[in-house]
Amino acid sequence: MKLKLTILIFSLIVLGCKKKDELTLAPLEYKSENCADCPEVLINIFEFKDDSDLSKNINASLKKEVINELLYDDEVKVATIEEAISSFKEGYLDLKKMYPEETLSWEASIKGDIIFENKDILTIKLETYIFTGGAHGYSATRLLNFDKKKGDQLENWQLIKDKDRFIHLAEIKFKIQEDIPQNGYINSTGFMFENDIFYLPNNMGFTEKGLLLIYNQYEVASYADGPIKLVLPYDEIKNYITVKIKKEK
Repeated sequence: MKLKLTILIFSLIVLGCKKKDELTLAPLEYKSENCADCPEVLINIFEFKDDSDLSKNINASLKKEVINELLYDDEVKVATIEEAISSFKEGYLDLKKMYPEETLSWEASIKGDIIFENKDILTIKLETYIFTGGAHGYSATRLLNFDKKKGDQLENWQLIKDKDRFIHLAEIKFKIQEDIPQNGYINSTGFMFENDIFYLPNNMGFTEKGLLLIYNQYEVASYADGPIKLVLPYDEIKNYITVKIKKEK
């Protein structure tokens, strides 16, 4: 009887600890209203339901990113994703009033996924497509990294501890991937790096295979070239990054 009681108490303790540390993920979907004069908006992200600093910061960051993508008028202040969708709609309707025969229907879609997680790091990918007229829309990928222990979002500079050597290695790998001569200028084959000097992209994030670098459209190349992606294996950059990533067995 004592053994059964001990097992029961131990099980309750384990379950209690697991529940306390576990992050509860819930999907979130936002859609624009269905009407003839409404732009089509579809947002598929998620939120964490617990009260940890990590969950609060992730939820706030995702909301901020979505609002920034949808906000057509920088002078308009919005606090929620629903208000951002309304602002996007108002921007379309205002333009349609001025150019009723020329304005094409607008469109916006944003999708969020967790692409990497271990005991220390969580990386989220946000894929966005926005069309507000013109020859084509604009696609972009945003990578958000979070320190799970501290609960903070990590900026790119916080991922690297030896910036010069890291950039040097990244440039070598970039030139190999894009068939650029190692002794040639970075723009010698048609890229558009400012001042013809290699630099890191705005978006970097962790994956199972290595650190992912993404140059979005127009960042260093033309729209037709699409996004430029480069993966740096962890065994080659382990001395230059602040986070230790162990290989999966």
